[in-house]
Amino acid sequence: MYYHDKRLQYPVTVEKPDPQFARMLQQAIGGVEGEIRVCMQYFFQAWGNRARDTRYRDMLLHTATEEIGHIEMLATAVALNLDKAPASLQEEGAADGIVGAVMGGERPRHIIEGLIHKNLLSSGLAAMPIDSDGVPFNMSHIYASGNIAADMYANVAAESTGRVLAVRLFNAAHDEGMKKMLHYMIARDTMHQNQWLAVVEELGGMTVQAPVPNSFPESEEDNQNNYNFYATSVDGTFPGGRWTSGPSVDGKGEYTVFRNEPLGEEPILGPARPDSGAQTDQIGKP
Repeated sequence: MYYHDKRLQYPVTVEKPDPQFARMLQQAIGGVEGEIRVCMQYFFQAWGNRARDTRYRDMLLHTATEEIGHIEMLATAVALNLDKAPASLQEEGAADGIVGAVMGGERPRHIIEGLIHKNLLSSGLAAMPIDSDGVPFNMSHIYASGNIAADMYANVAAESTGRVLAVRLFNAAHDEGMKKMLHYMIARDTMHQNQWLAVVEELGGMTVQAPVPNSFPESEEDNQNNYNFYATSVDGTFPGGRWTSGPSVDGKGEYTVFRNEPLGEEPILGPARPDSGAQTDQIGKP
């Protein structure tokens, strides 16, 4: 069961509406780095969580619910930036060659105004569950594996790319109200990255949780190749580093370098089936 409070999680104000920035904010709503993504990811991870310690499920639900509030903040910001915005802003943004390149095409005016018209016609100048190109969010980037460690690492990646996007939006913002909203969201991304890493640490850290899943017996995997860095260059050169020598990060092996060579033979498939539609000389004898 869920409850709501009609007040925003954090104040959202816009002094100078900017439809161009509204389009950019749509990426933070419905883009692959956006808030719908992490919200749904945390919900589905929680609903499918089978950890004996139910605190992790509860924690995910708390954070997923928080993310609904972030979506609401961004949706409000989009609406405020589209509301009563001077038409000249649309024209200036569309005519800006640099902005046009960043926003995605050779005809920026068509693209920028097209999305604004979509917001107008489909939602009455309100936010939509789409990215900055108008592509609907389709849930294909929701990672909920049922493995607590795998999910936590996926969450760190999600919050990291989300924070990168929020920082880029902060740097692009000219309105002080938008900067204030984004500086809050950046802080929450900082917390969530630390939060998911704290779960891994509480579960014993890398030495206990890696490799994922740690329930598979390592004696059953190919122990000749589980800590080899494959050098795939023609001349055998490779970028040496922490990953090419010394103890592995999980403390269970030693890194070595393997010059990539075939371990198998050339694959030779059998003849085609008579009913496969292949040529006569491809089909084997019955």
